[in-house]
This record gives sequence, C-alpha cells and structure tokens, in this order.
Amino acid sequence: MSTSTVSEAAPLRARPSLLVVLGMAILTVVIIVLAIAGGAGELTAPKAIVLGAVEGITEFLPVSSTGHLLVTQRLLGLGTGAGKTAADTYAVAIQLGAILAVVLLYRRRIVQMGSGLIGRDPEGRTLLIRLAIAFAPAAVIGVALDHTIKDHLFGPWPVIAAWTVGGVFLLWWKPRIGTGSITEISVRGALIIGFAQSLALWPGVSRSLVTIVAALAIGCNMAATLEFSFLLGLATLSAATALDLAKDGHTLVADYGWKTPLLGGLVAFATAIVAVRWLVSYLRTRPLTIFGWYRLFMAAVAVVLIITGAI
Repeated sequence: MSTSTVSEAAPLRARPSLLVVLGMAILTVVIIVLAIAGGAGELTAPKAIVLGAVEGITEFLPVSSTGHLLVTQRLLGLGTGAGKTAADTYAVAIQLGAILAVVLLYRRRIVQMGSGLIGRDPEGRTLLIRLAIAFAPAAVIGVALDHTIKDHLFGPWPVIAAWTVGGVFLLWWKPRIGTGSITEISVRGALIIGFAQSLALWPGVSRSLVTIVAALAIGCNMAATLEFSFLLGLATLSAATALDLAKDGHTLVADYGWKTPLLGGLVAFATAIVAVRWLVSYLRTRPLTIFGWYRLFMAAVAVVLIITGAI
C-alpha cells in the first residue's frame, strides 16, 4: 500500500469563504425562527434542540449516538408509552442533519464517486464498489433482525454493557497505524469493515468505533480510516433513515408536526460539522484512549441514573 497523509480526511481546512459564513448565518436565523415558532405535542423546541445536538455531536464519534439518544430521551420524558413510535422515529429522522454534514464536508469525494458511477473516474468507481460491499452485511443483518434488536436491545442496560466493553477495549487496544489510502482498500478489507459495522446493531457499540477499529486493523492510515467510516456512515444512515421515515414518518408528523423535527435536524447538521472536523483534527496526533474513558464514564452515569430512577 502506498503512503497517504492525514490531510486527505481533513475536510474544509481552508479559511471559511464568504459563502460559507453567509450559509451559517442563514442557518442560525432559521434555527432561531423555528425555536421561537415551537411545534406540536410533547417534543418542545428545547427538547428538539437538545436531541439534535446530541445526535450531531455523537454520530461520528466512537461513543454511540444511539446510546446517547436513548438515555437523553428517557431523561426528557420521551420515547415511552403511546409516543414511543414518534420519539424513536424522530431520533432516526434527525440523522438527516448528520448525513448532510458529511455530504457537505466530503462533497469532492462524493462527486468523484458519482463520476466513477458513470465511468469517468476509476478510483471513484473502486471506492463506490468498496463502500457498497461494506454496506451490505449490516443492511442484510439489520433487516433480518430489526424487530428482535428493537424488542430486546433498545434499553439502558444493553447500552451500558456496550459502553463498558467498548471503553475497556479502547483502553487496552494499542493500534498500529498503517499506510494504506482509502482507494487501496481491498474487497476483503471492505467486507471486514462491513461485518464489523454489523456489531453496531447492538445499541451502544458505536458504528464509528467498530469501523475505525476494523479499518486500522486492515492497515489503513488514519486519514483513510476516518474518511471511509464517514462515507460508510453516509450510506448506512441514509438507508436506515429512509426506511424508518417510510414506515413511521406519518406518525412523526402527526404527533410532532414538522417544525420541531426540522429544528432538530438543522441543529444536528451544524453540530455534526463541528464534531467531524474536531475528530479529524484530534486523531491526527492523539490516540483513541480519551473515548475509552468517556465510554466508561457514560456507563457509570447511566447506572446512577437507573438506580436513582431518573431513567
């Protein structure tokens, strides 16, 4: 494998252009307007903002956005009783914000894959095929076990177990950073990453964690590891979001309207941009150890919340 620099996975490192500044200003105004307008049902604007921020910050970090959202929903009094379907669908719908953040940050790579799809860029076509291969295992297993997972694993204790195991693993694991670039990931490597991603069907495991670990294990450099994880997340989250909205989107709108779900999605978009850029910068020179300690901390917090009856 040839060498590659971490700068491959450093999105939008240049000074923000006037267009970017204007776009962020408009986004801020829209968020404020939606927050003032409020919404329907038990999903108030403050709750939508909190959940949107939790989603955006944690989706691409190796800490499990699903686990954080589950605990946060319980703390906010959402996701139980008759409103469970709407709350769960909202937690999935706001992933659209995180998805759009990756589209924006990695737009050049996405354009390259689009060119590859129509036969104009061999490297783009190769990467697109590898992502499709990596996407397949979790898609098949997720569809087959969807109801089983939701019935038995979507609760605080499975999340706590996953946070704990993942935290201990990160404190123990001493990865050897390889030199392979993203376009050099083989079919076998893509399958390894794909089956690793399937482990994240257990809430609390973290899709980002297992794909980062798998990519480093097959010899990728950190740049390739993070970029492939983000792009694979783009495909996986898009499919999951589309499926859930097709099934229960009408319930979401009926219970919450459209203003607060849109508000949460926009907050997720803005916070995901910050989180992705921070993660790329942080892992350029530092190990994953901090996330191991954080996962153990969150597991301990969740146990206390259960014991005290807060969730």
